[in-house]
Amino acid sequence: MPNSDGDSNSNSNPNPNSNPNKTESRPLLKKSKTISDDSRTPHFPGPLFPAVRRISTSPPSSHRSSDSDTNDPLANHGIGFSDRDWMFPSFLGPHAARNRVTFKASMSHKQETSSHSPARSASMPSSLDGARDKGLDLERRSRTPPASPVPKPKLNKETKPVPVQVPVSSSMLSSQNAAVLCSSRSTRRLRNSRMHSLLTFTCTLSVCYAICLQTKVAKLQEENINLRRQSSHEDVRSGSIVVLKPDKESSFSYFGDTDGRTIALYTVLFTLITPFVFYRYLDYLPRIKNLSKRTNDNKEVVPLKKRIAYMVDVCFSIYPYAKLLALLFATTFLIGFGGLALYAVSDGSIADALWLSWTFVADSGNHADMFGIGPRIVSVSISAGGMLIFAMMLGLVSDAISEKVDSLRKGKSEVIESNHILILGWSDKLGSLLKQLAIANKSLGGGVVVVLAERDKEEMEMDIAKLEFDFMGTSFICRSGSPLILADLKKVSVSKARAIIVLASDEIADQSDARALRVVLSLTGVREGLRGHVVVEMSDLDNEPLVKLVGGELIETVVAHDVIGRLMIQCALQPGLAQIWEDILGFENAEFYIKRWPQLDGLCFEDVLISFPDAVPCGIKVAADGGKIILNPDDKYVLKEGDEVLVIAEDDDTYTPGSLPEVRRGLFPKIFDPPKYPEKILFCGWRRDIDDMILVLEAFLTPGSELWMLNEVPEKEREKKLIDGGLDISRLENIKLVHREGNAVIRRHLESLPLETFDSILILADESLEDSVVDSDSRSLATLLLIRDIQSKRLPHKDTKSVRHSGFSHSSWIREMQQASDKSIIISEILDSRTRNLVSVSRISDYVLSNELVSMALAMVAEDKQINRVLEELFAEEGNELCIRPAEFYLYDQEELCFYEIMIRGRQRQEIVTGYRLANTEHAIINPSHKSEPRKWSIDDVFVVISLSE
Repeated sequence: MPNSDGDSNSNSNPNPNSNPNKTESRPLLKKSKTISDDSRTPHFPGPLFPAVRRISTSPPSSHRSSDSDTNDPLANHGIGFSDRDWMFPSFLGPHAARNRVTFKASMSHKQETSSHSPARSASMPSSLDGARDKGLDLERRSRTPPASPVPKPKLNKETKPVPVQVPVSSSMLSSQNAAVLCSSRSTRRLRNSRMHSLLTFTCTLSVCYAICLQTKVAKLQEENINLRRQSSHEDVRSGSIVVLKPDKESSFSYFGDTDGRTIALYTVLFTLITPFVFYRYLDYLPRIKNLSKRTNDNKEVVPLKKRIAYMVDVCFSIYPYAKLLALLFATTFLIGFGGLALYAVSDGSIADALWLSWTFVADSGNHADMFGIGPRIVSVSISAGGMLIFAMMLGLVSDAISEKVDSLRKGKSEVIESNHILILGWSDKLGSLLKQLAIANKSLGGGVVVVLAERDKEEMEMDIAKLEFDFMGTSFICRSGSPLILADLKKVSVSKARAIIVLASDEIADQSDARALRVVLSLTGVREGLRGHVVVEMSDLDNEPLVKLVGGELIETVVAHDVIGRLMIQCALQPGLAQIWEDILGFENAEFYIKRWPQLDGLCFEDVLISFPDAVPCGIKVAADGGKIILNPDDKYVLKEGDEVLVIAEDDDTYTPGSLPEVRRGLFPKIFDPPKYPEKILFCGWRRDIDDMILVLEAFLTPGSELWMLNEVPEKEREKKLIDGGLDISRLENIKLVHREGNAVIRRHLESLPLETFDSILILADESLEDSVVDSDSRSLATLLLIRDIQSKRLPHKDTKSVRHSGFSHSSWIREMQQASDKSIIISEILDSRTRNLVSVSRISDYVLSNELVSMALAMVAEDKQINRVLEELFAEEGNELCIRPAEFYLYDQEELCFYEIMIRGRQRQEIVTGYRLANTEHAIINPSHKSEPRKWSIDDVFVVISLSE
């Protein structure tokens, strides 16, 4: 380390082989950093006295001047140094000093001193032998090159005193931090020492009390011996000494009892002290272990207290009965420990002490009869512990009851049902679905429907209660959980359900179908297997094959969007068909049933058709063809063993085959179907499956028809979306696409269209608003009112006397819109059933289709999965379909016929007549009763038939 004072070479001992036994005459002090380089200066932590640089004006010492002249190479230049570079502490006495002159040494000299400084800092000289130091110094200087001459600075005549500089080093800062740390440690030690002193005082006091009690027992024993001596009436005889002792048995038992109480007392005291000591020194056990192994483990170790607390927490969390066992152990320990303490301070036996301890724990008031300071202290302590244990027991019982109630309230309990219907998911179709299932179970006296959704149980029950319809004996059970988790599926007895319905979520179509696919995968993973079939509601027709591939034969899919789209087209081409579909799909009126009747084997279908007075046969399930259902079969088909009959009936237990009635076959006008004419249809809005709707229209319409599309999608983007959906516009032969860009709720955009020339107008639920039921219905309702208002102003009025009055008048604008409805058909797609009721009452639209029809189809397929084949064929553009035919096809005006006769005439046209609608009524009657009773028919009546599409 570089040094700035002249005597550094004379006082230091650079030779490492110097004698270490020599003692040093003065203390070693650290150097300052004013001259030496910081990077090369070793730091010594915690200096006792800070280094102070001082320049003194006192004359040089005489005994040092000679050494300086002979050994100091800079003496010739007139540069003097003090013999000490540091200030002595005050208790070492005065020391000689001389003038100090600061100079800048050459680089070689700095390197030389720096190279030797570590040796000096590492080993300080143990003796101040001047001759030896001088010899070593001269030898070292002869080996090093001479330093460059240093110019002699000019000294002032009057040397001014220089102020003392105290450089702040890192060692001083570290000493301050160490002082703060020591103060905090001392505070903690003081606090711990107080607790230790308090514990020691308590233990000492207990021991003193025990010794006092033992002394009293000894005095009582001595008094007892004296009393025995007095009561024996024996004197001490001369020449003999008689020592009176108690009886052997009584004396032995007494002292044995006294020793047992002492041991019990010490045991109680030791048991009381041990937990405190163990808790106090618990963290020192790992350190003692490391010391015993003589290992120095510097890794961070978790304190033992924290590990024990963590283990207790984990134990209570994992094992449900851990708290109960802990309470039982605490009660047993308190009774045993308290009985032992009572035995130590009382005169009774150990059995009596344990019984008293139990009575004190069970009833805290029993300790009032105790006498004595010791027994009272112990009895009060036991009673206090008993109250604490009783409070803990009440808390555990209360928590258990609350947890059970919360699990029941939140829907976490297991459903123990069988042969029930399970609904997975929640959507706006759930209300209509539950209503249809309740009606279907009415004939059975009610059933059980379980709903599993990711919602709170109370919210689901409140929403179901808001539906306000009669459940007719059916009970609905709600459980909160995810259909994707097998544990939640087992909780609702999924393996014992007779039917499982998977509802589509209120998300985008692809996301909803992806979720339905994951639910199907979860259902296939049930180990117990599924007893019933699964009905999956799909949102997009393109995703249907993937779900069927995963689910196999157990899966039945209903594409809600596709069903509504096809029904809208059929209802637009045939006014009044929507109401008929609602009657057939719902369980309130007639619906489809399939059942086997052995008594009909061997009959042809023509005879089977008139064999049911309370049902209308419309198909056969052929057992020989793998259970294939044939709608509208040939009259000459003969039923074989195993074949089943498909009928339309009120309920599954309301019909049975009877005897064949006598039906006369009369003549009727053979009118062929009128030729189809080109039609002009308008689509307002854009649906995801609009390409599929265009293909259905292509199959139904004749060449020359036009399809106008009004929506906000740009024309170039429309063609791209249609092509991506699989529609080849160039192959359309029957219809021509006419594009108009605009908003269907803006009047001027609608007025630019020839609304009075369209045969049918379909108001679609727009794709951009399909996630919001309220917004979509509001848009559809506004479009309907605007179109009807524009049509009523452009079309000639039948009632010219009606004048629009100021304010609201039901006989003004409603009548005008109803007159406009006679000229064109408007089919509105309404998602909410409440909005459908509002629009249907005004009769300004032909009919409204909503999600309620989809709920009906889901409920029907859930009751019997075979019906899904029937619905798929009736909804398709090919095969048999549900149609409305005029009465002139089957009878003459005012002809008197029974319904059986009309059914026979319909078979001559390869049709099955299922119902009728009279000219002066609004609703059709499907599966009429009293089929054998004749009545007069009008030429304006219409009949509902199942016919093969052309």
